Amino acid sequence: MPKPYPQEFRDDVVRVARDREPGVTVEQIAKDFGVHPMTLFKWLRQAEIEDGAKPGTSRAESAELREARKRIKLLEQENEVLRRATAYLSQANLPGKGSTRS
Repeated sequence: MPKPYPQEFRDDVVRVARDREPGVTVEQIAKDFGVHPMTLFKWLRQAEIEDGAKPGTSRAESAELREARKRIKLLEQENEVLRRATAYLSQANLPGKGSTRS
């Protein structure tokens, strides 16, 4: 997998693409910066989402969702440990066979 471009580089290329002169294509700008045209189109679409011009998930929302999923997974694991510990301890406290009750 190719190494991701730094965010500052992406922002600069998007700014140049947005401020391009009439007649200059996005493909030409992508070629000038050494990125694939589809990559630049994705960056432009994401920039519009970040600016609120298009619906979608922003980088901040994606990061927050990723963190929430990690937290949920950890809590589910902790809950499973507690469930197993409760089941084990409840078995340990049962009266043994052969004990008599009065």
